[in-house]
Amino acid sequence: MKLVLASNNAKKLKELQALFEPLGIELVTQGSLGIPEAEEPFHTFVENALTKARHAAQASGLPALADDSGLAVEALGGMPGVLSARYATLFGREKSDAENNRVLLEKLDGIEDRRARFVCALVAVRSADDPEPLIALGRWQGEILRAEQGEGGFGYDPLLFIPELGQSVAALGAELKNRLSHRALASQDLLRQMRESWHLG
Repeated sequence: MKLVLASNNAKKLKELQALFEPLGIELVTQGSLGIPEAEEPFHTFVENALTKARHAAQASGLPALADDSGLAVEALGGMPGVLSARYATLFGREKSDAENNRVLLEKLDGIEDRRARFVCALVAVRSADDPEPLIALGRWQGEILRAEQGEGGFGYDPLLFIPELGQSVAALGAELKNRLSHRALASQDLLRQMRESWHLG
């Protein structure tokens, strides 16, 4: 089964493709089909993911999968949240992982409460007007380090420390991350729903 992924992020595609392979699902990015990115005007991961999935399904005529994910920091009231990818631009800085991480560390300077979590909302629709979208949420709890650690991953991975594992997400191997991450947790739930509701696998 072919699903349009409502993202052009190559690293996200690689992670999700590995997670969805067991169901015989092939993911193709919307960009490879010439589909522009959807607007993401909402304040929640679920609403943005649903909007992106419907947009990709409408433009392609295929079932679609969308992921909206980010970092929610307790002391910042859940920010950067849905603005995670462009957090630095809120403060007049360029949009990049490095700047986002720099701004986050500045905002948490002197703050003792470092609790945070990665959140992932995955939404799958059979068509643009699917009345029964499949929605899955995954949360990966950790705390924000005071300096980056690890070479792998992307985004805020070098700053989120997972106490049970004793290291940052960026220090984990890809295989371990794919088993434990917020995206893995949401994917497992979505795969279960696809088996039950879409009769896959």
